[in-house]
Amino acid sequence: MQRIQTIDYVSPLGVLEISGTEDGVCSILFTDRDEPILLEQEDNCHDPLLVCRQQLDEYFSGKRQSFSVPLWMKGTGFQKTVWHTLTTIPYAHKITYTELAVLIGKENAVRAVGNANGKNRLNIIVPCHRMIGANGSLTGYSGGLWRKEWLLAHEQRSQNKEE
Repeated sequence: MQRIQTIDYVSPLGVLEISGTEDGVCSILFTDRDEPILLEQEDNCHDPLLVCRQQLDEYFSGKRQSFSVPLWMKGTGFQKTVWHTLTTIPYAHKITYTELAVLIGKENAVRAVGNANGKNRLNIIVPCHRMIGANGSLTGYSGGLWRKEWLLAHEQRSQNKEE
């Protein structure tokens, strides 16, 4: 079994914990910490974690709209389908749970789509922050609604700069 490493990344929204193996990143989670504590030496760190950190830097600086870091998604087949489909939602766009259910061909599985979305452990890269309620309202987000609001506004600002 591969050893999972975890490093901290300091973002404008607080510290993110990035975990993964030599094959890919398996989680990017917000913490409540103000300071990083998990710092692997770069020469000992799995490459996907370093690539992820670099791509997050580019995302937060407005220079990256999609990610190419290898991912190691752990979940059911249905969850992986939902998460993969989330990665196809264009930058700075929002989608409802119903629209996502239709996209995956399971229009009656709106609640299951919501549950899978809530189990996403790859924040930002699998952009569950782009999910909104049917009435256009911001709905739950594991990192907190204030972070979801910030991420959506950040993407909108970055998108507008390019136009």
